Amino acid sequence: MKKRVVIIGGGFAGVNLFRKLRNQKTFEIILVDKNNYNYFTPLIYQVATGFIEPSSISYPFRSMMSKSKNTRFWFGSLVEVIPSEKKVILSNGTLTYDYLVLSTGTRTNFFGNENIRQHAIPMNSLEDALNMRNVLLQRIEKATRVESLQEKEEWLTMVIAGGGPTGVEVSGMFAELRKQVILNEYPELKDVKAPIYLVNSGDKLLKPMSEKSQKYAYHQLHRKFVKIILNKRVNDFNGKEVFLSDGKSIKSRNLIWATGVKGRLFKGIPENWYERSNRLRVNAYHKLPETDAIYAIGDGSIMFEDKQFPLGHPQLAQVAIQQGRNLGENIINLEKGKNPIPFSYNDKGSMAVIGKSKAVADLPNFHLQGFGALIVWGFIHVFSLIGRTDRLRIFINWCIAYVTQNQDLRMIIRPRDDI
Repeated sequence: MKKRVVIIGGGFAGVNLFRKLRNQKTFEIILVDKNNYNYFTPLIYQVATGFIEPSSISYPFRSMMSKSKNTRFWFGSLVEVIPSEKKVILSNGTLTYDYLVLSTGTRTNFFGNENIRQHAIPMNSLEDALNMRNVLLQRIEKATRVESLQEKEEWLTMVIAGGGPTGVEVSGMFAELRKQVILNEYPELKDVKAPIYLVNSGDKLLKPMSEKSQKYAYHQLHRKFVKIILNKRVNDFNGKEVFLSDGKSIKSRNLIWATGVKGRLFKGIPENWYERSNRLRVNAYHKLPETDAIYAIGDGSIMFEDKQFPLGHPQLAQVAIQQGRNLGENIINLEKGKNPIPFSYNDKGSMAVIGKSKAVADLPNFHLQGFGALIVWGFIHVFSLIGRTDRLRIFINWCIAYVTQNQDLRMIIRPRDDI
């Protein structure tokens, strides 16, 4: 009898676990996801700003499984786990399992602020990116029609909350769009000021990165006329005005929420199995406490046994990839009667893009910045994509955009009337 492995979530962690097990004849693998595709999270901000198309960073699960006889895809979402029966209740059916792996990732954390949840634009999924692109393009068009200069500025002013890699990358791309697109293609707006604010609660941008990267990112964004506000946080937003923690406010219709994520809660999982930000606590082998067959990997899990990361691993793609591969190897070992291998994260460095032609990269034993860092960043990201066609498409899109100084993917595909 084949052992059934049910993987909930097809992000970096889930896909790499699936790839490790798919040629093992002793397993039946069922991958469950609310989307029918995997997408490359680090590049969703480029979809949101019209730099690349969604299909360039996404890949259908069924295409991924087409050559594997022991795999199945289930289009649905997890509702409840029943550990005593080794069963999961999905939104559209029920599955039993021998091994259950929760790799459900995270969702946006609005920290209980309903106004921000209602009015801000999140940046955590491909759907968020498409919505952001459509909404912002419509708001630029709106700015061309209003008569008041002050109102035009409100529709164009951008406020980005969060000084991590996503906030820095989005700010840089907005600066490029303002310079290369709005000033050239919207004559009605050539005299309108369109400031970009980057608000960060800490005293530095790119906190997890080196001091060289932090200073370089600050300097480059400042040169691009991004107004950086440190040691302040966004307290509230009513759709027309952003309120800061120091009592000041910014007149803007656009708040990009690039700060804060949290794990997902599921019925049947005891509350004391969760740590901060709803991350599931696991041991060195990714197993949940008091269970013999439930595991968690990726951003929605946290492990304290790795001596190099006693406070838990950073929520990065590379961590999820390595966890998926490690757990796959351990499941194979368990079925062969071998001992599992405790997880130890191999930190390969961190990178962030600043605009279209600059980047920073903190790699093991050395630091890069500028165009050289951008080349390294591009090389690593292109070869991290699942589909070979996606790699070629991304490379061509980047080359065309860089040479022509233009991003032409600014169509409003699904317009909405609620702006």
